[in-house]
Amino acid sequence: MISQFWRSSFDVDPFTSFTLAILLLFVGKGLTRRYGWLQRYNIPEAVVGGMFCALVVCGLYYTVGLRVVFELGARDMLLLYFFAAIGMGTDVRTLREGGRPLVVLLVLACGFMLLQNGLGMAVAEAFGLDRRAGLMAGSISLTGGVGTTLAWTPYFVETLGITNAGELGLAANMLGMIAACLVGGPMAAWLMRRHALTPSGQSDVEVGTRYQDEAHLRLDYNGVLLALLWLNLALMLGEGLNSLVALTGLTLPAFVGCLMAGIALRSAGELLAPRPGRLWNWPRMRLGVALISDVSLGLFLTMALMGLRLWELEPVVGFIATALALQMVLAVVFTAFVVFRFMGRDYEAAVICSGFGGIALGSTATAIANMSAVVRAYGAAPRAFIVVPLVCGFFIDLANALVIGWMAR
Repeated sequence: MISQFWRSSFDVDPFTSFTLAILLLFVGKGLTRRYGWLQRYNIPEAVVGGMFCALVVCGLYYTVGLRVVFELGARDMLLLYFFAAIGMGTDVRTLREGGRPLVVLLVLACGFMLLQNGLGMAVAEAFGLDRRAGLMAGSISLTGGVGTTLAWTPYFVETLGITNAGELGLAANMLGMIAACLVGGPMAAWLMRRHALTPSGQSDVEVGTRYQDEAHLRLDYNGVLLALLWLNLALMLGEGLNSLVALTGLTLPAFVGCLMAGIALRSAGELLAPRPGRLWNWPRMRLGVALISDVSLGLFLTMALMGLRLWELEPVVGFIATALALQMVLAVVFTAFVVFRFMGRDYEAAVICSGFGGIALGSTATAIANMSAVVRAYGAAPRAFIVVPLVCGFFIDLANALVIGWMAR
């Protein structure tokens, strides 16, 4: 009877899951402050808390057979708030300055996808699998993420006859997200030491506040209220923009519309109300927007990692572990010796490199989390926070679809 009880599934409701995510974010912050190497290598606090939970849940599964499942309905909304805040914090003048680096990074990302898929297909052949199954451990799951994996799974199963394609893709995505979080910050720290880079030192960071300034943060009630008002308007406008884009037959991630809506509202506010007023006062609400952005990203990433079901990797652990280890090496080498060089070999380039792990191995959220950890320690990098989200959101999914379609034939 007791054995039957423990070998069961325990569902955690959405409210409790959200509350636990807040607690885990505090756990991550506490561990990061306690163990200096976590902060020194810019490991995001949300990663520490989320992975702590994932490991505990995995331990419960293997020791007593209890399968804990979190209901994470609030996760996607947090991501929308985060990208709306990134858009609100964007000055269009900075956006124009990011034109050339954006094109360069997109070209580099496309070239990397070809290498990534070639490596995945080679590993699949070495394990006696259909070589096209390697695409599920390539740009489909790593560059594309969960959404792209789920979108391509029916084609691989029904047309190509790769029956476990979905399991391969989701397992690769889970490990890729962990790898992306772990290599991004250390990569930036290594580049800064190796090339003796000078950080910006600007306290006006794009996401949250710098570690040493956190205790001195001062918020204004009306400023936070204005921030919530305009972020909600950005979410509403973003939904409308995504609906208009969908009419063309093109599907983009939901956060793209919110990002662009935030940029549009900030531009319109500065143009129509050059002097601060009651409903538009950017200097007053800037800290509120940054705080909401930081909290949203931290909780999103915590929830994404605490929801990982690590035991589901067991059936494909050999192939996936080998493929992901090699993919991580490829990403690190490509980032350190190609991306850093072509993005300018400066502090901004190092921050972009920390985010490239998210492009190459994880998701847009992990890319931004890595960059956020770096700028919290070293200062603002405004160009990086424009170039990386736009490459991840706007262009990479389109290019990835063309690459996958060509290589899956």
